[in-house]
Amino acid sequence: MILITGGNGQLGTELRHLLDERGITYTAADVNELDITDKASVDAFFDKNRPTIVYNCAAYTAVDKEEGEGKVLGEKINVDGTRNIAQACARVGATMVQISTDYVFGGYLPVGEERMPDDEKHPESEYGRTKDLGEQEIVASGAKFYVIRTAWLFGSYGPNFVFTMQKLAETHSELTVVNDQHGVPTWSRTLAEFMTHLVDVDAEPGFYHLSNDKAKDEDVTWFDFATEILKDTDTVVKPVDSSAFKQAAKRPFNSTMNLDKSKATGFVIPTWQEALAKMLEKGDLRENKEVAKGQINKK
Repeated sequence: MILITGGNGQLGTELRHLLDERGITYTAADVNELDITDKASVDAFFDKNRPTIVYNCAAYTAVDKEEGEGKVLGEKINVDGTRNIAQACARVGATMVQISTDYVFGGYLPVGEERMPDDEKHPESEYGRTKDLGEQEIVASGAKFYVIRTAWLFGSYGPNFVFTMQKLAETHSELTVVNDQHGVPTWSRTLAEFMTHLVDVDAEPGFYHLSNDKAKDEDVTWFDFATEILKDTDTVVKPVDSSAFKQAAKRPFNSTMNLDKSKATGFVIPTWQEALAKMLEKGDLRENKEVAKGQINKK
């Protein structure tokens, strides 16, 4: 049995559609079906269903809220919940595929350099701290695992930077977007395909990095991403320093990830421009097309 936790989220929904296309049977559970923070419920669910593969897409990703009112809930989901799933996987012999984040690193990484999977971690936000602790719980559990760190997630099934820019462009002739945070966008479809790829090829367990690819020596910022999103509109995108936007959680200066280990598994990674073009062809596939209010998580 394949289990998807957080099945109604952006990535969980993408993964469900991918498996549906492939005719693969699975069970998707969101918090109403399986509260991962409730150890007794998790254990009972695993004892009854005996999953062999668990794609853990459940997470608390309200980055700024986790610095304040969401701190307790963030730890409960990202640490305790992850521990519960990992220990249950170890007990029944299931393979766990966990999604993590560039926020676990922190610290300064010069432009042009890339984060390696074995780099030291020094998280500088509550979100990064709890996701790092979740990674540690998985290792300690003894389960067979794949931890995939990703960043700047976008896709057709949830509120994200692409939809925010498109919505703002409907009413603004000019937008300012930060040009001093560096990284590479990740299409949720590419991430979902990589999650299943690691299992399908029985890759070496451990830590992997996955974003979309970039051209050699290309430097990408949120300004570049926004410019590409709106290139066929009349809206002008202008660069601005991140100090113009006050945010509770500290953002990584450079979260560009090295993809060599992931590519070595045989997975072909499209560029972020190719991925964005394909995503825009699909459009907004959410049932509720209202862009969520509040801070978009630039994961």
